[in-house]
Amino acid sequence: MSEKTRLSRRNLLKASALLAAGGLVPDPRDSSAQSPPAPPDSTKVLGALPSELGDRSPFEAIRRQVGRIDPDGYSLTPLETLSGIITPSDLHFERHHAGVPAIDPDQYELLIHGLVDRPLKFRLEDLRRFPSVSRICFIECSGNGYLTSFDPPDIPEEITPGQLDGLVSTSEWTGVRLATLMNEVGARSSATWFLAEGQDAAVMTRSIPMAKAWDDALVAYAQNGEPLRPAQGYPVRLLLPGWEGNTSVKWLRRIEVSDAPFMTREETSKYSDARSDGKVEMFTFSMDPKSLITSPGFPEILPGSGWFQISGIAWSGHGSVDSVDISVDGGNTWQPATLHPPILPKCTTRFSFSWHWDGRPTLFMSRATDDKGFRQPLYADAREGRGPATYYHNNVIRPWNIDADGRITFGLRSMA
Repeated sequence: MSEKTRLSRRNLLKASALLAAGGLVPDPRDSSAQSPPAPPDSTKVLGALPSELGDRSPFEAIRRQVGRIDPDGYSLTPLETLSGIITPSDLHFERHHAGVPAIDPDQYELLIHGLVDRPLKFRLEDLRRFPSVSRICFIECSGNGYLTSFDPPDIPEEITPGQLDGLVSTSEWTGVRLATLMNEVGARSSATWFLAEGQDAAVMTRSIPMAKAWDDALVAYAQNGEPLRPAQGYPVRLLLPGWEGNTSVKWLRRIEVSDAPFMTREETSKYSDARSDGKVEMFTFSMDPKSLITSPGFPEILPGSGWFQISGIAWSGHGSVDSVDISVDGGNTWQPATLHPPILPKCTTRFSFSWHWDGRPTLFMSRATDDKGFRQPLYADAREGRGPATYYHNNVIRPWNIDADGRITFGLRSMA
């Protein structure tokens, strides 16, 4: 990547974040403009009648935060507004390469061919006839938190948790195990890779090791108990738990089994990690452990010294979250947070920590460790060995700064 290209992309990403942080994207917590007056006594007024489709309360105007409005754009999950670990389907983040295609489920077919004994096409109704499997897991864009990748960090301090890391969401996904389909077509023992191809205008394609197919890969047709939303791959997507989001190819139409990677456009021009020695690492699939404090965070203002709950989410593509530590003194000391069940592999985990703030300015932060021993690094440690243009797989510790007046801003500049 040339210096001109790198700076152009950097400025574009910064501009997108500044656009959101500057209020040009609606604040998902601002419901005042849409909330009707409530009756003085709800027990004296007949309530609303049953409806075919449930709505949120008009007092809860939760929205995704749009980062870019174009076919190659994205929208962000408002993480600071959510409870628990499940992301409502309509708040799941979006990332597209050529917009959302319209696909007729009655015309849908999935072709599996290549190094197989029986090339087959599967209709949607065929996939539904196989034994179904459900998994609760996160999907995270490999560029999530990209604004923490630059050296020095080129990031606004007035940014919400969702604007910072909203390219991660957690759902219950339902479908058929890819291993079941591989057995059905007779995938050969010589096969070591497969190509997953999407039905969007970008024809998104990624090379995937067969070991993932035999492990926990899912061909999913449902999310959170309903058919996939169009932006999430309707009618069928690939789901690779714990791996970078682009490998979970949406609108899946073709799988080709092979004995070598395909070196597609997306995995050669993108989704590779540059190193400081000038080389590039390819096929770095797993998302490393990460944690994010979602409250308190910008634009919250604490009313004064006293007890507060620090809460957030942690996750790892390698396995389960083993622990989350909290520092309220700029990283000098760490204390264990409480992890809240369920604690599932390759899934977000909710954590909390009771903090008595003494009213003085400080930096507070979290760090996650997974059950494989991988730990979320400090910014300075993560930068060693990484090229200046690398912004994928960035899992550095995300600190928050609190002033004496209780105002909270993002504090990475203070740590870099």
